[in-house]
This record gives sequence, C-alpha cells and structure tokens, in this order.
Amino acid sequence: MEISGIISAIVIGIIIGVLGRLVVPGRQRIGVLWTILVGIVAALLGSALAAGLDVADTDGVDWIEWLIQIGLAALGVAALDRTKARR
Repeated sequence: MEISGIISAIVIGIIIGVLGRLVVPGRQRIGVLWTILVGIVAALLGSALAAGLDVADTDGVDWIEWLIQIGLAALGVAALDRTKARR
C-alpha cells in the first residue's frame, strides 16, 4: 500500500467513523480518536467484505460498500460504547 492509499484510508475512516457514530442513537462515551480508529477499521473490513461479495467495483458510487462500512462502524461504536459503560 502506498502513502496515498494510507492517507485516503485515514480520511475515509474519519468519515465512516463519524457517520457510524451518527447512526447509533444516544450519546456515546467514546472519544474522537476511538471514533476515527473504529472508522478506519470499519472502512478496511467493509472494503474487504464488499470485495468478497463482489459489490466493491460498480459503475458510479459504490453505495453498497459505503453502507457496509457505515454499518460496521456503527457496530464498532456501539460495542466500544458498551465496554466503556461497564467500567
């Protein structure tokens, strides 16, 4: 992976993390850095999952891939918020 790919993964991860956080109802007790990390992981896993389902490369905007990534980010934010709430 080239440096431009890493930078774009971080930027997309930030966007995915924020969108995933917006999907989860209520207030989350996690910080901005955790949201970004969850977004980056969700973006990478979502891209791999979309490629496995053969929906990653479509004409135009890859809406299905975005929905998978946002869904994974929402799951990650909710799971992390639950672990923070137990402490």
